[in-house]
Amino acid sequence: MPIIDIAALALFMFAWLFYEPLLKRLGEGGNLINTDMTVIRRRWMQEMAVREIALLDGQLLGHAINSASFFASSNLILIAAAAGVLFGGDTALKSIEGLAVLAPANQTLFELKLGLVLFALARGLLDFIWAIRQMNYCLAAIGATPMWASPSTLAEYAEATGGILNPALSAFNAGVRGYYFALAGAAWLLGPYAFIAATLGALALLLWRQRRSQASSAVRKVRQILERQPVVHGPHLKHAEKDPPVDTI
Repeated sequence: MPIIDIAALALFMFAWLFYEPLLKRLGEGGNLINTDMTVIRRRWMQEMAVREIALLDGQLLGHAINSASFFASSNLILIAAAAGVLFGGDTALKSIEGLAVLAPANQTLFELKLGLVLFALARGLLDFIWAIRQMNYCLAAIGATPMWASPSTLAEYAEATGGILNPALSAFNAGVRGYYFALAGAAWLLGPYAFIAATLGALALLLWRQRRSQASSAVRKVRQILERQPVVHGPHLKHAEKDPPVDTI
């Protein structure tokens, strides 16, 4: 493999594998969508726990599950297409290699390029599957929310439920992020310089959307409003000021 291709691949692997730790480090200072959304989701579960009927919360989470399922299905189609070319034999490879826009490469390097795209998509698919499973766990926790518990119990329950929801939607975000890096990996087919440019472009776009986009400013404001507004218990919880006795058999 040429040195420039090795350097481009090393840059891609660094950006792909260390993006999430870098994001967590940047999130310590605030002003990051992922950090702000963690607070907002936790507050969602706090509001869910004091609602008389959690029907709305179940519908919202069901919509998120449908979205994750759609992305997982699309991802599976792309994986099948990439795998069909990679494992379709010499005829499939030669038909792709003949495209004028692709950089010249030997068969081993060409298969490595396709394999990288396939691997990025496969990792994204696993993230979507794990997100769907965790969201189903959270859906069960929402359905099991005790209606007549004390405020302290409900607050504890909301914190535990938020501990299921936040990793679920973080896994969903990781799956969506896999599309960015799969596209960057596909740019390697055009040559190492296109690969480097696409990798840096994907990284810059992701970071910009996290910190400088209009959505990040709006999400930050939502978080600030919620942090100023306390959780208000409805009239159906006024009688539940302490935990009821537990029946024993």
